[in-house]
Amino acid sequence: MSEYLIVGAGLYGAVCARELARAGHSVRVIDRRPHIAGNIYTEKRSGIDVHVYGAHIFHTSDREVWDYVRGFAEFNHFVNSPMAVYRDEIYNLPFNMNTFSRMWGIKTPAQAQEIIRAQVAREQIGEPRNLEEQALRLVGRDVYEKLVKGYTEKQWGRDCRDLPAFIIRRLPCRFTYDNNYFSDPYQGIPVGGYTRMVEKMLDGIPVALNCSYEAWRKAHPDRKEKIIYTGCIDEYFGYRFGPLKYRSVRFETEELPVANYQGCAVVNYTERQIPYTRVIEHKHFAFGTQETTVISREYPDEWKPGMEPYYPINDEENSALYRRYLALAEGEPDVVFGGRLGLYRYFDMDKVIRAALDQVKELTK
Repeated sequence: MSEYLIVGAGLYGAVCARELARAGHSVRVIDRRPHIAGNIYTEKRSGIDVHVYGAHIFHTSDREVWDYVRGFAEFNHFVNSPMAVYRDEIYNLPFNMNTFSRMWGIKTPAQAQEIIRAQVAREQIGEPRNLEEQALRLVGRDVYEKLVKGYTEKQWGRDCRDLPAFIIRRLPCRFTYDNNYFSDPYQGIPVGGYTRMVEKMLDGIPVALNCSYEAWRKAHPDRKEKIIYTGCIDEYFGYRFGPLKYRSVRFETEELPVANYQGCAVVNYTERQIPYTRVIEHKHFAFGTQETTVISREYPDEWKPGMEPYYPINDEENSALYRRYLALAEGEPDVVFGGRLGLYRYFDMDKVIRAALDQVKELTK
């Protein structure tokens, strides 16, 4: 049996640790943060499970992954049905018949489809040259101006005309009165929070917190274990070719002396003039009945080294830079790079688990 050092106690690292330990390998986990669970970390505040690094809503079409996570947690029946605020108007998301009925005062799918078709035709856009043209070609002027433009510009920190078209490959319009954001059949939030779920994954496995990979290596220069590395791939190689770019997020979280602040878990604010992109009311993820509530405002931010990296910027420049680091990684036969930062790719939670399960199968076959 092999010895493994897993760098990062987030979801990818925790699944790898659990499955390698089940296969009989010796496993140790380190994490530079003072807590496990990475960005899905939740903590109790006045009895409310607060998603400290932003809302995480589990959803999947992969039955094996769904059965797997339920081995570590009971899941409630939360279904994501966010709202969007534009000036004094409020709309349902995703774009559906409730959205279109509110926006145009219509009732039928045929009416909504005709309005969108007419607006797209008026734009007379051929091959989109930027994100704005891509969005207008997909959904027309009204939906773009009210629900896409300002939110996207805040998210990326630049004008939609200065963003590449490929960022928005599709903007799905659903011509049904269905506010379920995800079409996956399995959805919910772990009862008691994600941290408790990850604790069960790591049960019996040694975990060292407040411990960076660099500090571990200095303290154990002679250890030769295999490594699963879930940190930033460019950091592992000392930023040899320069840092990969990300977008970051800043959170302002506060407890309020009211039982219900906004009536749902997620409300997007789509005007660019409002600096935050959305407000999360955490108790609604768990149908909470506490006397107070906790909300978090999310502010997109330009990422700089030392800040928390959230969303990889997978444009041509950064994709080319990642390929250079990937070539270096291929020269490290005893190191597996995984997860969002190790692979420089945004993952939904179920895809993280699937990737980790598949990786362990590969390692142990």
